[in-house]
Amino acid sequence: MNDLSLAVWFHVMAGIVWIGLLYYFNFVQVPGMAKAKADGTAAGIATHIAPRALLWFRWAAVVTWVTGAGALSLTVGFVEAFTFANQAATYIGIGAWLGTIMLFNVWVLIWPNQKKVLGMVQASDEEKAKAARTALLASRTNTALSIPMLMSMVGYGHAGFPL
Repeated sequence: MNDLSLAVWFHVMAGIVWIGLLYYFNFVQVPGMAKAKADGTAAGIATHIAPRALLWFRWAAVVTWVTGAGALSLTVGFVEAFTFANQAATYIGIGAWLGTIMLFNVWVLIWPNQKKVLGMVQASDEEKAKAARTALLASRTNTALSIPMLMSMVGYGHAGFPL
């Protein structure tokens, strides 16, 4: 197996974990937490499940981005992708930019705010409510961005889509 094959393999595997957890949070945990709060069982999820899932989520995001950057460097070129230097670079470059925005959202918006929501960082009830809203909006943004990001990766790998 060559360097490109390894980079792509790890990129895809980490991406499955990252996007899988993103969808879990948005389509399973968030609605489930509302019901769990109503019946008094949310503490178990917030204490045992959410922190572990967020650990996997944020590090899968990093591994996905780093291995994607490595694969770009071995194919169209990292700078070429981010500057849309040619048609092939444009397809994958769109995905690279969307993935970069999503990584930023994970580390700068979602994780710091989730630490407040989960009580890992001291915050007032008002600060927790604001943090929950910020984390939710960033997570929903990532969910929306995941579709065109994945489509640009597929487009690059399958001779592109008409631009």
